[in-house]
Amino acid sequence: MATEIETYRSAVYPWHCDTMGHMNTQFYTAIFDAASFQLLSRLRRYGDMMEHKHGWADIKQTTEFKHEVRSGALVHVRSALTRLGNKTLEYRHTLVNSETDELHATCDIVTVLFDLAARKAIVLDDGIRAKAKELGVG
Repeated sequence: MATEIETYRSAVYPWHCDTMGHMNTQFYTAIFDAASFQLLSRLRRYGDMMEHKHGWADIKQTTEFKHEVRSGALVHVRSALTRLGNKTLEYRHTLVNSETDELHATCDIVTVLFDLAARKAIVLDDGIRAKAKELGVG
């Protein structure tokens, strides 16, 4: 099993909530996006990515909402790589209540290593594969 790491921690504020009183979908997406930056930086530092004109491009994202989140909740995200392909990698984010450990949502993402100049997916290199192995995948 891949190593799970904490990639996000915060509180849910009233402006995160919709007219039904729970956190709106757009904020789940923002939380999972912030968590992705933290996880992917474990594979290659952002500065190194920019130096090589590389990036990560998500090609699929599946979110499952398990239990609503209300204003005032303390939450965190645990993330783990789940699969390493030739040009793609997959990972899962799990959003939980920091006080109760109640599961709020999961998000499964497929992303590709992306050449920003050529605008196309490229093969995951040995450095990324070695870091992924350290996190338990590969």
